Amino acid sequence: MSEVYASIDLGGTNIHAALARADGSILAEKKEPTRSHEGPQAVIARMIQMMRELVEQSRHAPAALGIGVPGLVDVATGKTRFLPNLPTQWRNVSVGEQMETALGFPVRLLNDARTATLGEMVFGHGKAVSDLVFFTLGTGVGGGVVLDGRLRLGPLNAAGELGHQTVDPHGLPCSCGNQGCLETVASGPALAAEGVRLLLSGNAPRLHELCGGDLSRVTAATVGQAAREGDAMVRRAIERMGTWIGIAAANIVSALHPGLIVLGGGVAQLGELLIEPVKRTMHERVGMFPTDDVQVLTSQLGDRAGLLGGIALAARGAEFIPQLQPLKSYS
Repeated sequence: MSEVYASIDLGGTNIHAALARADGSILAEKKEPTRSHEGPQAVIARMIQMMRELVEQSRHAPAALGIGVPGLVDVATGKTRFLPNLPTQWRNVSVGEQMETALGFPVRLLNDARTATLGEMVFGHGKAVSDLVFFTLGTGVGGGVVLDGRLRLGPLNAAGELGHQTVDPHGLPCSCGNQGCLETVASGPALAAEGVRLLLSGNAPRLHELCGGDLSRVTAATVGQAAREGDAMVRRAIERMGTWIGIAAANIVSALHPGLIVLGGGVAQLGELLIEPVKRTMHERVGMFPTDDVQVLTSQLGDRAGLLGGIALAARGAEFIPQLQPLKSYS
């Protein structure tokens, strides 16, 4: 019988935890509110309790746990360095050490977008290629880069911040301190804001119907639905977003020439509405070599890329991430 591994996808809203075999088959899972306002120690205690409940429920003790966290981490020590969207920002919190001590098995940490990239690489479209770039399109824009079968993290474990490349030098200020980042024009909130503008200007009649005129109900999903159901101006807004992502993809392809670009996160559920302008723009803007062999696909794992990435991190992390050491023995 193959070994069992554990995963936690730590988000600002929810904690999603699971136990699975090395092939990604889920044995048990649960989800609870993060309640991040209670602070790091309370959230760590909640993750420990969730793991204990899953072990008791499944009657399987995992060999290791992989955790994806929303920010910068030191993968060698298991400390969080900077989680910008969680209260206190979790600076230098020894998450890995605390959880290993409480649970009695090894714990590995990785940025959540890189964890999702690892999930796609091991269990999704990445099974067929050795090089891929993963864009996570959600509340923000993140990503990960896989070259020669290795997830590239760089000296600060921060490589892959694809959302913070400049696509418009005269664009909007970004929360990172830069101006004109991809995140300012290609995130879920950016698309929802454009939907609100079109609704208020009378250029999105179907979106108005779908939301009953309630601006708080305008989301990337409702914008996508309105585009599919006839709102021409809304469709153009999605095409513009696809153009910005296509510019970012072209930059990456020109520099690294991966065989595969994967779009993940909630915004990627726009599907072909988004994929088509991304492909077109990428092909138009890479002039040094043909790009017909570069595929652009939505994630095969959908919203489970991060969760399955945690399983991959626990089971095979040292195989794909040079900074990681082999698992410790707790026997």
